[in-house]
Amino acid sequence: MKNSEITELSQEELTARLGQEKTALNKLKFAHAVSAIENPNAIKAARKTIARISTEISKRRIAAESKTAAEA
Repeated sequence: MKNSEITELSQEELTARLGQEKTALNKLKFAHAVSAIENPNAIKAARKTIARISTEISKRRIAAESKTAAEA
């Protein structure tokens, strides 16, 4: 998932997508522990996607907090 796709999502969609990606990562890790998966780089890509989504969520939360602080 690209950053441009992530920034287009709403806050609720980001939160839902984060949960889906974490579940997918856990499944990949389990599958890799049981037997070698075909593409172990998929684990790396999943971790990066989770980090991108988490960063976007944090960025939006910080922006909202600074906006409310500026209004006060």
